[in-house]
Amino acid sequence: MPPRRAASHSKPCASVANTWAATRTLRAYAACSGRQLSRNEELVETDLIYDVGAHQGEDTDFYLKKGFRVVGIEANATLHRLVSEKFAGHEQSGRLRLLNIAVAPADGPMTFYENETVSVWGTTSLDWVLRNEKRGTRSVETVVQGRRFENVLREYGVPYYLKIDIEGADILCVEALQRVADKPKYVSLESSITSWNGLLHEFSVLRELGYRWFKVVNQLEVMRQIPPNPALEGRYVDYKFPDGSSGLFGEEAPGPWLTEDQALRKYRGIFLEYRLFGNDGLFANFNWKRPLLWRFERLLPERKWHDTHASL
Repeated sequence: MPPRRAASHSKPCASVANTWAATRTLRAYAACSGRQLSRNEELVETDLIYDVGAHQGEDTDFYLKKGFRVVGIEANATLHRLVSEKFAGHEQSGRLRLLNIAVAPADGPMTFYENETVSVWGTTSLDWVLRNEKRGTRSVETVVQGRRFENVLREYGVPYYLKIDIEGADILCVEALQRVADKPKYVSLESSITSWNGLLHEFSVLRELGYRWFKVVNQLEVMRQIPPNPALEGRYVDYKFPDGSSGLFGEEAPGPWLTEDQALRKYRGIFLEYRLFGNDGLFANFNWKRPLLWRFERLLPERKWHDTHASL
């Protein structure tokens, strides 16, 4: 497993405004001079986290309390306003930047489907809309500004930790890292549990980017996570994770670091379980209430989803 890092990586900036300004100045100079930033110039900003798919600010809240600056991305305009109002003080102080955009293959207006039933299921993917409709939800079309994720990174800086949870488009963020000089120390994304080839592609891109260590985190258990004291990331905070949170990250994320082969072996078991008991699994619509069968229902595994955490 990777060597253990220092107990605390980041402290609040003495001047947050100056930090953002320095980032913009360096990038603006490079753009005007017509040259690319060197690897030493496009350094990871060790007090910065990206919350891609901010939803209602469940994760942003945790990151801010741990002393990090945050760039939050939320395509749903209603949710963006909600988060902006909730963290107005942090926006005013410069510790939080909220962007009402969708991560996209190209810059420009694009269709975003807001889910009226389950707000976290908003997506730019029509395939995901159809999947969600089969589960009894309804989506409405809106138009949002789409941006290539590498352009966001160049404007706001490469974060220490990149959290991604944007239904059906997580891989766009990971692939964008191929087009910037430096990489986040840690990345997490909601991995595919319906396409084995899709999962292999995720790991292939992460491997090409230099990520060698992985954790497979069951998201149903996030609300039971307890931040360690002393902290291994940022400052210690006594925190209870609400439903919908991504949970602990980096060295604090639960479980041992695994090699790629070990992580994929773990996912094989997860895929088998999903194909049997998942939303579209063999026994998804099986009537376990029938005589002699109802008593076995409590033994069935919970329908779960997993995040893959990756470390350089």
